[in-house]
Order: sequence, then structure tokens, then C-alpha cells
Amino acid sequence: MKNVTRLCQTKSIVTVNGQFPGPKIEAREGDRVVIRVVNHVPYNISLHWHGVRQLFSAWADGPAYITQCPIQSGQSYVYNYTVVGQRGTLWWHAHISWLRATVYGPIVILPKFGVPYPFAKPYREIPPVIFGEWWKADTEAVISQALQTGGGPNVSDAYTINGLPGLLYNCSAEGN
Repeated sequence: MKNVTRLCQTKSIVTVNGQFPGPKIEAREGDRVVIRVVNHVPYNISLHWHGVRQLFSAWADGPAYITQCPIQSGQSYVYNYTVVGQRGTLWWHAHISWLRATVYGPIVILPKFGVPYPFAKPYREIPPVIFGEWWKADTEAVISQALQTGGGPNVSDAYTINGLPGLLYNCSAEGN
């Protein structure tokens, strides 16, 4: 947990190594990636390596309760996988509840040494650009309240539309 200020508001959020967004992970195609996660927060957590093919390592994919049990508070887990047949900039993020709103960062997969990129060398390299969210409310409190109230306020205002591609639907209050 760390106090972070964005949009003129300071609040305590879950971070990785005190960084928001989290640290850049850099590997080369063919590298074995070993990352030890120690959970120092009161929430269960898991990490997902978004876009990384988990060949022969599905248990390291991160979706809680699907490919792995979440890492409980005070516990640790070692993610261990090999990057196979991939290169590029991807991202990693928490994969449980709404912790993904603050627990994320880039993972950059470089080609093997001596192997060129499949495109011309860029003019210059810049750090990865990461898009994220900033919630004024505590996301864990929001999800907790939503689960208690059965979906939150104004449930009667929701629309379900089953239509065909190309058709236009107007859901204004006047129905025009």
C-alpha cells in the first residue's frame, strides 16, 4: 500500500514495489522469466502476463481461481515461465477483483541477441506508454458495495438490446 496522488487527490492504493504504474519487466525471446511475488496487502492477489503465451506453464498465467489460487495476504508465489516465439511490448496486471486498476505495468520482450526486429530500426526508442484508470473511490470498496446491493443503483435504467449489425438504436429518455 502506498499513498499516491493523481488528479489532485491522494489515496492509499496497492502498488508493486511502491511504484504506480508498476515496474517494467524486460526479457528476451527464449528467456526464462522468474518473478517472486510477496503479498504484503490485506487482499488476495494474482498477476496475469497479458498476451504472453503460456506454453507448458498454464499455472503461471495468473487468472485467480482459474489457472491458479490467489496469493493470500502474507504469502508468496514464484511465477516461472519461458517466453516462446514472441517479441513486443505487452503488459502485466493483477487478475483478481479490481486490483487491476492500480497493479499493472509493461513487459517488454526483445528479440534474441543477433536476431533483428521484423521492421526498420526506429528513429529513437521511448519508454512504454501505459494507459490506466484513476478511481476517486477505493475500488475494493466499490466492488464490495456492488456485491451487497445486487448491482448498484439505477438497475432499472439498464437496457438490453439484441440487434443486428448496422442497425441504429436510440436509447434516449424520449425514445426519439
